[in-house]
Amino acid sequence: MIKLIASDMDGTLLDSSMQISPENAAAIKHATEQGVEFIVATGRNRTEALPALEQVGIECAMVTLNGAQVFDKTGQSLFTVPIDAQTVTSILDLLDERDIYYEVATDQGLFSQSQEQRIELFATHLGEVMPHLTHKMAIAMVASQLEILPIHYVKNVRQRLAEGLEVLKIICFHKEEARVLGPVAKELEGFGELSITSSGANNIEINHRDAQKGIAVAHLAHERNIPLEQIMTIGDNLNDISMIQMAGISFAMGNAALEVKEYAKYVTDTNIEDGVGKAILRALRENL
Repeated sequence: MIKLIASDMDGTLLDSSMQISPENAAAIKHATEQGVEFIVATGRNRTEALPALEQVGIECAMVTLNGAQVFDKTGQSLFTVPIDAQTVTSILDLLDERDIYYEVATDQGLFSQSQEQRIELFATHLGEVMPHLTHKMAIAMVASQLEILPIHYVKNVRQRLAEGLEVLKIICFHKEEARVLGPVAKELEGFGELSITSSGANNIEINHRDAQKGIAVAHLAHERNIPLEQIMTIGDNLNDISMIQMAGISFAMGNAALEVKEYAKYVTDTNIEDGVGKAILRALRENL
């Protein structure tokens, strides 16, 4: 019998409108009524993750920034796993040299050096996730979120980092993922101490090697005396693989990357077909 469910958000729990469907929310509520704890494990920071959860009344612990920061259900930070400052400098040197747009997630918030580039690149990413949108519609949707998401736009992020901020994740975007980001990811892997993953076709996400969703979810489960066999995880992309691998019960979304489906024990419907809710109800019904 499952005791803990950890779900990714983008491409998994969230639908094409970046919201949690009533069906998914109802299934989560049903599981919690059965004594099963629900948590999210996301590449987002907590501030980015909260609105969709609050909209449907879900209050839960959060594994954020791919496992670099974990919060209890009240919002209390439990632990962080930062990248050391010298490695951060080397990473930013490489990204600047290749003219790659990046954002730096820290213990004091998210930093970007270009609002214009952020809108354009996120609109491209949104268009991949929501193919029914025109590029103009995607740009409008991203721009509308700027007032909601607290992003610090600065001329020189290194100056801010020099103030002693902890870097928890660096995410970079480029339209030509295969030609540009692929080689950069390989170089970063040679740095050591890093986990290089992706949550979309046009990005790579850089964390400390101990900042992984699977490690963080296992840590929370250990604190709750829940064995790995009683953990259920759900995801769709490469940054979900670590938690897909470690859980006793794992579901890949119908829209998941092929590699995620290969690691998962089960496959559910897509994120626009309430795949998370269906996976939860199936696990409870069949006592997986």
